[in-house]
Amino acid sequence: MHPLIQLLRPFTLLPPMLGMATGAAAAVGVVGWEVLDGSHARNILLGMVMAGTLNGASNVLNQIHDLEQDRINKPRRPLPAGTVSQSAARLFSVLLYVAALVMAWFVRVGAGPECFVLVVVAAFLTWAYSAPPLRWRRLGWRANLTVALPRGWLLKVAGWSTVAPVFHDPEPWFLGFVFFVFLLGATSTKDYADLAGDARAGVRNLPIKLGVERSIRVIAPFLVVPWLLLPLGCLGEHPILTPPWPAVTGLGLVLAGYGAFIARLLLRDPRALQVHGENHPAWRHMYGLMMTAQIGSAVIYLVT
Repeated sequence: MHPLIQLLRPFTLLPPMLGMATGAAAAVGVVGWEVLDGSHARNILLGMVMAGTLNGASNVLNQIHDLEQDRINKPRRPLPAGTVSQSAARLFSVLLYVAALVMAWFVRVGAGPECFVLVVVAAFLTWAYSAPPLRWRRLGWRANLTVALPRGWLLKVAGWSTVAPVFHDPEPWFLGFVFFVFLLGATSTKDYADLAGDARAGVRNLPIKLGVERSIRVIAPFLVVPWLLLPLGCLGEHPILTPPWPAVTGLGLVLAGYGAFIARLLLRDPRALQVHGENHPAWRHMYGLMMTAQIGSAVIYLVT
């Protein structure tokens, strides 16, 4: 694989692309299939490519500013291995950010550049996470917030914005909020394999601040509780969510059960995540849970 492609971390690009697609699918379920004319189909495809491009840009930027940690944690990555120069990586990241913003600008559904505004905010948060002077990835819960906001909350809303307006509709924001709460805790699972280099670089993420075992006890509820919030969107005389209550509740219970299974894997042997990192079954199941939630949230809109 070419070193520049390795910098993108291709396996991480699918979840944001899927998030855009399923956000759009949910909007189609509300607005109706007839909206899938040429322009809306183009918006959805453009939005999916944009989401993958923006995620790739942030991956490259993060590796540029994590170079010292990666010399310890992941020495085979292109930058510490010397197969890509820092200047080439910086140029690559800038081009990817520009490409993502240009694509977002052309996603319009008659309500102004809503998708573009969301992507500008998301791009800023990815920069704030990785780059000085902010570099919020050093700062515990602030790091988790800057991951969960663009990849959870704003992603779902941006997907919806490829089909229908979002700034005056609470439904995509409620749906995105559920994913945001999940990622607020789940994003910490990627930090355990990097503790040695992160601690030396002065990073104070949750596993370093709280310790391995305590931090896992803190994040475990985030794998379960968010999905139990879904049925709340069906309450009241004018519910926020469009799908019927049984479908939403069923999805929430399935996802909460899957999350409880992952939490049990983590709590049974907290240190194993530090040792095995991305090879730990719980880490892989975390991606599985996110993909299941994305697809499930689209299905209940399209078939009910």
